[in-house]
Order: sequence, then structure tokens, then C-alpha cells
Amino acid sequence: EYAVAPISQCLPIPAGLSLIEAAALPETFFTVWTNVFERGKAKKGESLLIHGGSSGIGTTAIQIASSLGIRVLVTAGNDKKCTACLNLGAEKAVNYKNEDFVSAAKDFDTNGVNLVLDMVGGDYIEQNLDLLRKNGRLVLIAFLGGSSVKLDLSPVLLKWLTITGSTLRPRTLVEKEAVARAVEQNVWPLVEAGKVNPIIYKKFPLFEAPKAHFLMETSE
Repeated sequence: EYAVAPISQCLPIPAGLSLIEAAALPETFFTVWTNVFERGKAKKGESLLIHGGSSGIGTTAIQIASSLGIRVLVTAGNDKKCTACLNLGAEKAVNYKNEDFVSAAKDFDTNGVNLVLDMVGGDYIEQNLDLLRKNGRLVLIAFLGGSSVKLDLSPVLLKWLTITGSTLRPRTLVEKEAVARAVEQNVWPLVEAGKVNPIIYKKFPLFEAPKAHFLMETSE
């Protein structure tokens, strides 16, 4: 029921949110802000492809990016998830099991998208480089499809691309404090205005934690 945390990393509960709703915010919000906006340098008017749009990271990224004037394209594993992403603010959702997301990205934004947020890795990396436009950025935050790949890096030179990524946990207290303050300043107003919300699929009491893990493993 209790945890110790450095006060500099803590954030006030946004107005109107319950403790449970507030608890769903920091992990994904810190990750999205640092990777999409600080490392990915996303800005208003650009286009963003989010792989895994219905995940915790994905639903957060959709809401924050679209609220800040960024056009959002996502991939998801079935039509139901695609619809959920559209309802959260994505402009287009691609069911990657039956549609080519590279072609979809090039159709979505002339000559490709500005930024890709990828938690898949593997053979997605080369496809991401293909669909990025000149000066595009690829941000890697996980490797569900593997971290070791053989790929053609010539698009990085020819299109002036940037490949980057980051982790949160190993950062220093000072670095984590900077992230917390940036999120509070830039994202908390969106939460309090109702433009960005925590997405809670289901709640479990702690003694049913195994059921919660089982539900996550089903990818529902």
C-alpha cells in the first residue's frame, strides 16, 4: 500500500482524477514524453507512427501527440484495437496482420512520416527506415521482435535519418526529476483539461495479481 519515492520524482494528482487513475499515469507518461518529444523531437504539424497503438505506451502516445497537433498513425493487431486507437485520436489505424504498414505510412504522409515510435524492433527496424521521410527519426524503446538484426543502413545516409532510444530506470535522480517537471509542465495541463486520460482496461485486487498477469499475456 505504500512506497518510498524521492519527492523530486513525484507529481501532484491531476485535478479530478482518483488515486487509481493517477497511478496509471507516470510509467507511460514519462516514457512517452522522453522518447517522443525529447529524443524524437516531435512537434506540431508532423506525423508520427506508433507501433502497438493499443498498448499502454501506445494509448498514451496517441492522446498526447494528437492533443499537441501531431498527426498520428498506429499499428495494432486486430480491428477492435484499431477502432480503440481511432477513438483516442489516431487519424489512421493499420491492422498489421492484414495490411502493409510501410505503404500505409507513405500514403498517410507524402514521402513518409516524420517519426516512428517502435517497441517491436526485429525486422520492423528496416521497414521503419524505409517509411521515414527526409530528416525522419526512429525511436526504439523495446525489442519484442528481437534486438539483433541485419539491415541496410543506406537510408540513414540518403534521407538524413536519426536512430535513437532510451531507458528510464538507470537514470540519475537529477535526470528523473527533470523528466517529472517536464511532464508536469507540458502534459499535466492536458490531463486536467480532459484532453488526455489514463486508460484502465480492468482493475484487480492485489491478491488476484496472477489473474492480471494472465490477462496481459492474452494481449487483450
